[in-house]
Amino acid sequence: MQRVRRAKENKEVVSIAYAGNIVEVWEHFHKENIFIDLGSDQTSLHNPWAGGYYPVGMSYEESNRMMAEQPELFKVKVQESLRRHASAVNQHTAKGTYFFDYGNAFLLEASRAGAEVMSSDGIHFRYPSYVQDIMGPMCFDFGFGPFRWVCISGKQEDLDYTDHLAAQMLEELLETAPDEIHSQLTDNINWIKAASENKLVVGSKARILYADAEGRMKIAGAFNKAVREGRIGAVVLGRDHHDVSGTDSPFRETSNIYDGSRFTADMAVHNVIGDSFRGATWVSLHNGGGVGWGEVINGGFGMLLDGSTEADRKLKNMLHFDVNNGIARRAWARNAGALSAIDRAQKENEQLQVTIPFLVDDQWLDQLI
Repeated sequence: MQRVRRAKENKEVVSIAYAGNIVEVWEHFHKENIFIDLGSDQTSLHNPWAGGYYPVGMSYEESNRMMAEQPELFKVKVQESLRRHASAVNQHTAKGTYFFDYGNAFLLEASRAGAEVMSSDGIHFRYPSYVQDIMGPMCFDFGFGPFRWVCISGKQEDLDYTDHLAAQMLEELLETAPDEIHSQLTDNINWIKAASENKLVVGSKARILYADAEGRMKIAGAFNKAVREGRIGAVVLGRDHHDVSGTDSPFRETSNIYDGSRFTADMAVHNVIGDSFRGATWVSLHNGGGVGWGEVINGGFGMLLDGSTEADRKLKNMLHFDVNNGIARRAWARNAGALSAIDRAQKENEQLQVTIPFLVDDQWLDQLI
């Protein structure tokens, strides 16, 4: 990265290209003494033995053949590669590279393969997940997560109008929002205003942006009003499972919950049940999404906005709960952003009552005992 930066400063164009397995790329950069400022992964190690990760030094065809005909040997080869992969990453971090795990089970499977990825306590990984250092404290703790909608008319003009409404609603929120969430709102206003130019839509006329509970309710309310007035066709709301509340995943979505409860699966189940009672059109509870079977529970929903006053009532009840259930869980773990967000939510809605844990100072306890 520094080499490329220096080249840009000198108005030169440098391209680093390397064909091969990602392990070989890490090793090549180390050999050439190319410093990497920031490194991560988005492996598919939630499915390591069936094509999610291919061994270094083997062709795609060879790997597929071994996977089918010699699955035990294939597993051995994958784990050998993981040890080599982790070793290459460690070489870079020893020189100052900041590395984080995306959360698709790289560190988890590397640890199971015997790679040197554990911290000195033998319990935690030596590298954080990006939810721990980035997404959690920046977005999830404040209730910001990937809010989705689909214009079921299939018309581009409907999607364009929803983009306009979403930007307008977020700009209104920005006027009175506390400073701690200004950057989140500003980023998403900039994103939604430029979304159409990026031409990311393929097939369904769908959009996604990061919004908190108040933002989701305000945007959804504007959509439902537009449907009622005949400006657009019906809209279906949803969200990603990689969100504030919908997923219990100790190695990704809930990895920044440090009160010991990140290994429980209650939040996603609560969301599914709570959303169903509060007006979701459908709900789903499933295992394995993005992290691996047995490692995660996901709870999802869909909500139809048909322009009715009933939809107005449902969207407020359901979206409020769907987000704040997760903020409450994060507040119980005493995450600073979540404590602030849940306090704000309770002031905005008197019916919401969340018990905040009172933790006694450790020094006081030591003196008492």
